[in-house]
Amino acid sequence: MAITPSRQATWNAIQRGRSTRGFCQPIRGTLWGVTHDPAPAGGLPNFKIPHAEKIEWMIETRGWAVELEPGSVYSIGFPEAFGFPDVVVLGMKPSGASGILELIADQLSAGVTIPIDTVVSGLFDGDLRSVLVVVEADALAGRFATARAWRGGVEPDMVQLVWPDRNGWFPFESGVDPEVRAAQPLLGRIPES
Repeated sequence: MAITPSRQATWNAIQRGRSTRGFCQPIRGTLWGVTHDPAPAGGLPNFKIPHAEKIEWMIETRGWAVELEPGSVYSIGFPEAFGFPDVVVLGMKPSGASGILELIADQLSAGVTIPIDTVVSGLFDGDLRSVLVVVEADALAGRFATARAWRGGVEPDMVQLVWPDRNGWFPFESGVDPEVRAAQPLLGRIPES
């Protein structure tokens, strides 16, 4: 579904709490084929936009989308937008993980080559190390359902961003904080240093 200028204007108006017919009037009827119930007295309209449409809108708007699953946040659309696998971040708060994905997307769109299976510094404050590891096929089972659905049932190419604890230790290293180890199980092979 293409986002036309009139649909974008409608979406912007809705986001600002206005209808396209006037300031703060209840929205009745359909928008993009989705029924919107009028607002209850003093409340906001009940928007029932299917999840697939939200993902599609994000991809049409910026080239890729962010999806949340319990314990993980991942991108959808990196291969199509940047020629780079989608990235999953485990065990991080969604706002922080989304910011990291945005940072990676900005670097990729600027033409920066980001190595996979190589430990790098500079993504996190204090020059803490990080590494992107290829997610193995058996780790894909039961995960990334939205990415799979968006690709018509095809398994996504995925890398995991492995982040360190406050002392710089990875979950697969002996000195790591046990909470960090528990928060991000490794979905691929341990990279060589």
